[in-house]
Parts: sequence; C-alpha cells; structure tokens
Amino acid sequence: MNINLSSTDRFERRHIGPTDATREDMLRTIGADSMEQLISETVPAAIRRQTPIQTPEALSEFGYLRELRAIAGKNRIFSNYIGQGYYGTVVPPVIQRNILENPGWYTQYTPYQAEIAQGRLEALLNFQTMVSDLTGMELANASLLDEGTAAAEGMSLLYAVKNKKFKKNPRKKFLVSDQVFPQTVQILMTRAEPLGIEVVVTDDPTPDADTFATMLQYPGQHGQVANYDTVVAAAAQHTAGVIFAADLLSLALLTPPGEMGADVVVGNTQRFGVPMGFGGPHAGYFACREAFKRQIPGRIIGVSKDSKGNVAFRMALQTREQHIKREKATSNICTAQALLAIMAGMYAVYHGPEGIRNIALRVHALAKSLERELTALGYAQLNETYFDTLLVDVSSVDGDALKAALEAAEINVRYLDGGKVNIAVDETIQPQDLDALIQVFADVAGKSYAPGQLQSKVDGLDLSFPKAFQRSSPYLTHEIFNRYHSETELMRYIKLLENRDLSLTSAMIALGSCTMKLNAAAELLPITWPEFAGLHPFAPIEQAAGYYQILDELEAYLADITGLTATSLQPNSGAQGEYSGLMTIRAYHLDRGDTGRNIALIPSSAHGTNPASAVMAGMKVVVVKCDEQGNIEVDDLRRLAEEHKDQLAALMVTYPSTHGVFEEAIKEVCEIVHENGGLVYMDGANMNAQVGLTSPANIGADVCHLNLHKTFAIPHGGGGPGMGPICVNDKLAPYLPGHIYAETGGDKAIKAVSAAPWGSALILLISYAYIRMLGPDGMTASTENAILTANYLKTRLEDHFPILYVGSNGRVAHEFIVDFRKWKHNIGIEVTDVAKRLMDYGYHAPTVSFPVPGTMMIEPTESESKAELDQFVEAMISIRREIQEVEIGLADMKENVLKNAPHTQQTIMQDEWELPYSRMKASFPVDYLKRRKFWPSVARIDDSFGDRNLVCTCPPLEAYAETV
Repeated sequence: MNINLSSTDRFERRHIGPTDATREDMLRTIGADSMEQLISETVPAAIRRQTPIQTPEALSEFGYLRELRAIAGKNRIFSNYIGQGYYGTVVPPVIQRNILENPGWYTQYTPYQAEIAQGRLEALLNFQTMVSDLTGMELANASLLDEGTAAAEGMSLLYAVKNKKFKKNPRKKFLVSDQVFPQTVQILMTRAEPLGIEVVVTDDPTPDADTFATMLQYPGQHGQVANYDTVVAAAAQHTAGVIFAADLLSLALLTPPGEMGADVVVGNTQRFGVPMGFGGPHAGYFACREAFKRQIPGRIIGVSKDSKGNVAFRMALQTREQHIKREKATSNICTAQALLAIMAGMYAVYHGPEGIRNIALRVHALAKSLERELTALGYAQLNETYFDTLLVDVSSVDGDALKAALEAAEINVRYLDGGKVNIAVDETIQPQDLDALIQVFADVAGKSYAPGQLQSKVDGLDLSFPKAFQRSSPYLTHEIFNRYHSETELMRYIKLLENRDLSLTSAMIALGSCTMKLNAAAELLPITWPEFAGLHPFAPIEQAAGYYQILDELEAYLADITGLTATSLQPNSGAQGEYSGLMTIRAYHLDRGDTGRNIALIPSSAHGTNPASAVMAGMKVVVVKCDEQGNIEVDDLRRLAEEHKDQLAALMVTYPSTHGVFEEAIKEVCEIVHENGGLVYMDGANMNAQVGLTSPANIGADVCHLNLHKTFAIPHGGGGPGMGPICVNDKLAPYLPGHIYAETGGDKAIKAVSAAPWGSALILLISYAYIRMLGPDGMTASTENAILTANYLKTRLEDHFPILYVGSNGRVAHEFIVDFRKWKHNIGIEVTDVAKRLMDYGYHAPTVSFPVPGTMMIEPTESESKAELDQFVEAMISIRREIQEVEIGLADMKENVLKNAPHTQQTIMQDEWELPYSRMKASFPVDYLKRRKFWPSVARIDDSFGDRNLVCTCPPLEAYAETV
C-alpha cells in the first residue's frame, strides 16, 4: 500500500465533480474510449500545448493554508493614517460572517433572472438608496469598480452629454482640481487620451467657454473642505458639467454635493465596512441627476411588479447593457462590485442614520483632538475646515528623524513635499493609537506629552462646521435603515434576503460564457486574514513583502499558463482587461510611429464588451462575418484585413469561439492579421477550455485578458467582484500599465487603468490558491473535465433539442448552444418561457439569447457531479415534454406551465386554482423536487412596466409587505 506522508488528500478531488467511475460512464455515453480521445477530437492538434504547465506541484488544502500563513507573516500592518481614499473600517462581524463568508451570497450570479434574485436586488436597491441619500442626488447605480474608474465614467458621460449641444465645435477641455487624488487623475488621463479629451489639472477649476466639465474633490486630497460656489456658478453659466468626488462618510456631516449643484457624484464606499485589502475589491459609487438616467453607466436596480401585481425588483433599463449597445456604447462596464456594494449597503442598514452620523462625528472628533495636541506641541495645522484629514507643517523639525521615528513606532502617514504631512483618521483609530502618534511628534519636537487625556478633553471640542458646509438635510430615512440595528434582527434580514436568491448552494448554474464553477472555501478563507485585508494599497513596499511574493508568483504562473511573457494584475474586471489589452496595442503602434492604425476587426459573434472596449481605446470597429457554423469567415477576414492593412490595429477574437467551438482556422486567422500589420487580442472569457491543453500564445495571440472570476475561481458575488489581468508577449510587455504609487508595468508603461496598483489585490489570493492547490495536473484535469461535462450534456440533450454549432468531429468545447427558435415560430413558446420554467425545477437558466437570439448557451463546468448533470437533463427533458403538450394540443398555447412560470409558493397555496393544469404539475413536475425545492419569491416580472415607471430607490415599506 502506498502512503503519502505529506497528505492523503488532494484538492483536485474536491474541485472536480465527476469521479473516476462516473467519468467512465460519461465517456461511454458520448462515444469516446478515453479522455485522451475526447480531447483529441475537440482541440485541434495544431494548437495543442507541447509542454506541461510549469507551476508548482499541487498542495493539499491544509498544506496550502499552512504555507500561506508563513507568507502572510511577511506583511506588516502598521497603524495607518495615509488616507487618500482608503481607510481602516470596522467590518461588522454579522456582515462578515453572513455575507462575505457565506456561499449563499458570494456564489450568486448577476441578477439577469430577477425572479430568483430578489434578495440581492433588494440589497442593491438599499445600496442605491444609501448613495442617493448621502450624496443628495436623484439617481445612483448599483456600483462601479473603484473611485478612479467611476470618475472616468463621469468624465465620459458628461463629454457625451454636453457635446450633444456643441456638435459643430465640440468641447475637449476637462478641468480637474489639483485637490483630486493623484491615482484618480492618472486614470482620467488614461481614459481621456484616446478620446481626444484634454485633461487640465489646475488649482483653479473654474470652467470657461471651452470646458465641457470640471471635477472637484470633496474634501480635497489634503483634507481641506473648500467652497465651490463660484466654480458651480461658472459651470452653469457656460453649460459645463460638474463632477464631485466625495467621501461618503463625510457627507453625514457635510452639505451633500447634490445641494451644491453637482451633476455627477462619484467615490468609494470602502469605508462602509469593507476592508482595504491592499486596494480592493471595493464598490465604487456613481450618482447623478435623473436627467442622465439613459446615459448612466453600469447597472441600475429598479422597482417593478410581477404578473400578480406584487412589488418586484429587477435590473432597470437593461437595454443600456454594453453587450447590447456594442460599438455605440460609451462605456464597457460589465462587472460591478455587487458583493461589496451589498456589504456597504448592509453597513448602513445595521448602523442606521444615527449610527452613521455618530461614526462620522467620532472620526471628526478624533481629528480635532489630534489637531489640538499637535498645535500645543508647536506644529501648524493648515486646513481651515476639514473632516478627518489634517495637513500638518512639520518643517520645524528634522523630517528624516520624524519619518524614522514614525516607522519605528509602526505608524504610516502621508509624506508631502515642502515639509508637510497628511494624517487621516478613520473609524478604527482608538485614543491610545492617537496617543502613540502624538508621542512621536512630541519626542521629535523635544517636548513632553501626557497620554491618556484625550477622552477628558473631548467635551471642549467644537465639532460644528461653518454654515456653508454643515449638513441640514436628512438621510437614510427609509424604514429599512431604521429597523435592523440589533444583530438578531440584521441576521434574520440577511437570511431572509439570502433565501430569495438561487446560488450554487442550491443547484448548478450552467451559464455559458460565465463559468460558474466551485469557489472553494479554502481559496476564500485567507481574504479575511488581517495580514491581507488590513493593508493600505499605498503602504511602503517593505510592509507588503508577503503580497509582493504572491503577486510576483501569480504573474509568472499566468504568463506560463497563457504561453506569454508578462502579466499585469491591475485591471479589476474582464472589461477593464479588454480595454487595457487594447491600450497596450495602441501604445505599441504609436511608439512605432504607426499613428494611423485605429481599426479593430471584431467577429459578429463577439462579446458586446469587445466593441465597446475598442471604441473606448479610440478604435473604429469593423465587423467580420461568421459562417453558418459560427466560425469566422476567413475570406471575409482576409478581405477586410487587406482592405485596412494601413489602418489595422487589432483583431479581437474569443477562443474557443463564443459559439463554443475550437475553430480550426484560428492560426490562419491570426497570421492574416499579423501579415497586415495588426496584433491579435484574445478575449479570455473561455479560457476554462484552454488551460493545460492549448494557450493564447499557441493560437497566435499577442495579448489576452483572463477572467479570474470565471476560469480561476473568484466568485461572481451576485454580479462582482471580478478581475481581468492581461498577459502579453515581448512586443507588448513594455507598455503594461504603470501606477503613480508603485513600480508596475513596463519601461514604456501606459498610465494606470485602476485606482490601486494591483486592482482588487485581496481576491487575487483566491486564484493564487486555485493554482497552488490544483497544480499543473489538476488544472489540466479541470479543463478536460469541463470539456467532458459539456459534451456529456450535449449528448444527453441532442435527441430532444436542436444543438447549434459543433466542431468537425461533432464535439463542443466547454459550452454549447440549444436552439428554441422553432417553437416560438410554431407555438409561441419562447426561450424566455423555458428560462422562467427552469426556475420551477430549481435551476437558474443558462445564458439566454447570447450569442444567438432565441437560444440558450449551456456551460456545466468541471465542478458538477454526474448526478447533478443528470438531474439537470431530467429537468430539460421534462420541459421538452411540456412543450410537446402544447404542440399536440394537450396544453393551451397561452395558459400553460411555461407561459405562467415561475410559480410561487403564494400562487400554489391560494384558495382558488383556475389554471388548466394541476398545482403538482406547476410546482413538483419531477420527483427530485420533493426533496429539494427552491421557490421563486415573485412571479414573472413586468420589465416594460419597470422601465415606464422608473423607481430606483427603496419603495415604501408597505410595498414589501405585498410580496410576503
């Protein structure tokens, strides 16, 4: 008997659903003698990887966590006063335990199927209401990626809106106050450059006749709360827009920007109970005037009603989603930060208006106390009005000695030019922390300080603001923010909402293109460790040695997996990765003097964010045709490439194709583009079918992005967070994104694309764990099993439904498309009806009407067992019989189980039942539902009603009662 003294367990067995025995059964079903035969019939030999992945051998869960503990110990958590948009915060344990660490919340999908996402939609509506209330704006979205990218979205929105009035002579100038955070300014410059926008950073951001908008920081980057009345008045005079970047906690005390004339307000909700995490993930916020409701980027949650007249929530104005707008889009936003927005919104629910005000007052009182003590020691505090951040003149002492003393005391402040420092106070600071800080300043000044006196002196502080800045308007008045303040009440509220959402804890979510695989607990555990969660993104490099080790190793692993040279971990979503990849291509061409290369060839089947990203990168989109099998028409590609050979910048291609097939001509496709001077960008959405078997480099790609929230196991979190690193070859490595506060990118780096140097660094730990615990063999096996499960489902379903697009050997990649269009034409049963009926069977519908209208794209992933796959097949075949009943006249074409789906518990339990089928058929059509039934909480939602009657903040409490 062979005994492994290191470990008897393998993570691979936990991650991959099929066992050795069931795998053999599945192979027999699909007609393959072995896994090797299946892969050889699926992946073209010309692109097969010739060398194995070179990542370290697999670790057990226990072994990995033990090793990671040692790495975490290399990080040093100092008392942090750096600020700059990132602050210590107290994560309420009830929220950490019941949301952040709860798979019922972090494994949900984006709420496109609203009837089984009511809990998360309500939580996101709470977030929107919180943001609208605190900013004083009419409308807010359901989160963006971070403050910097939210600011860039505001700039793009106002550039488009304002220049509608100036079409003949569009305005290009965008003024940015020098008090805006430097990391935000960098992103604004990145976004502005390809669009021809002139960003002017100035100490006088007053608009003139050439300005389309101006941006202000409130409070400013050095802490000063300034009066912007003249700036706002000038903007109104010149028809220019005004963007405020505002600290949300400060708005509990300060006049909100909406009352000061703002058009757009952006910022970060990180300090509402979300740890710093070395930069993210955090929910950026975006609020604006209602006049911009048709232009606001990202997702908006709205209130509608269901078919029974009950209040129901949904994503409103869904036609603005970028996969529909495509090249007409002004934003490529796809991933939000839903999980973090839910945490921030729940923080406001837990504390309520009085609690939020008390936290803000305490922070302000700590800052005031600090000012008083430093002034007594002879230091000058230069901010006349401030909330939490002091600007202290330290030129009277030895600056090097002060810095050395602070570092010795393990204290971080922000060091500025001219003998000044910023000191930002946050919720986590205690009086003894301030005592330690003040003691250092006293020692360096050669003066004495008596600690322990701060509390006794607090009553003498004046915590009021000048009248112009003092908030007088109420906020968080809705009962949802005034009811759940005990842990018992909040725990029950969170559980109530969780039970209204279908997640991976309930069933397989077989979404094509979205790869809803296992998000293992061992991968997620470390994200709450303080050594990782508590680090400021701009902390000195020597304090983050553990993070740097992980980041360096992960960059190398991803480069090896893709076969490319270098990696940037900065893009904090897949769409951001697309944009970043195209910007490196753009920089490459410009550096070579090819200033005219601005054409992006994009297949008609591409993800909608592809053309949106190309437009944002300053490129013009030319669409390439696909043939009847869903493959790129090589002749059309060659014609277009040659026609535009002097302007060709890039081809954007998804591989395997969006239609779920390994296109055999892919190398020829890439060669054609290269021959005509362009580079190849590969969309990594379908990387789950490549890892270990082929690679972007093997097909000929120059750059690819990787959806870590798909292939590499970061949870979808109900619509985010995501991460979209890019890997590039030697040609593009010099242009990888840099950052003002860290050495990232190449020697010819483009400016930053995210606010933090490594984007949402905290969740990179998840993908790092995925790679370390699976190892090269486990990752390859994951890919093989993803292809196996897809082909198994395809084989089981193809006798009942038409299957679109297969490879030359009849195989599909890791996903496939089922066609329902004939039933719409013949009997009026649409793919939407099938999607809603699947809810009655306890399943979230696969991807609906993408990439082909009237179809479903199914991706089972490697994590699902044969038993779960068979149960899904049972549901689909049962639905096929229900369709047949309509076809042969046994069921009415209008009053049938599909048209009336989903059926809620309330509907089934009503006294009168007038439908022409039984209650049992409606709710328990197959036996497995008797032991596991998920009930949709609302009936079919009326989308058009919600768009006609747009309500995007919490409705009156009585409306909630109607849904019970």
